[in-house]
Amino acid sequence: MEPRISLITLATRDLARAQAFYEALGFVASSSGNESVAFFRAGGVVLGLFGWDELAEDAGVPAAGEGFRGVTIAHNVRDRSDVATVLAAAEAAGGRIVTPAHDVFWGGHNGYFADPDGHLWEVAWNPFFPLAEDGSLDLPV
Repeated sequence: MEPRISLITLATRDLARAQAFYEALGFVASSSGNESVAFFRAGGVVLGLFGWDELAEDAGVPAAGEGFRGVTIAHNVRDRSDVATVLAAAEAAGGRIVTPAHDVFWGGHNGYFADPDGHLWEVAWNPFFPLAEDGSLDLPV
């Protein structure tokens, strides 16, 4: 297997609401979507939105699931002050702040928001993981 993540699909209970939320954060919907699914370029990865029950059915698992799901999505920023800016944008777009921006024990600065379907996003400034010009993490080997 070639190690890579190509697409992250988030289940949503209201596709139009979720699409509007991500567009308000600056994501641009691809013409590849339709009334059942939306796709957005996110650097070298694609973010997909798909109906909650339909995605569970596709995976062959029950659709029930609340609270912490064991997954977060991270959006790293270039500057410490950008954490609060991104959190404010998420809240203005209809997200919920879970953890306000704060300094963390490992030397960075982060906060969390939940999208309208409860998916957790970490917004982080990490001085040990600088961002390349294209926005990708410059992760040491």
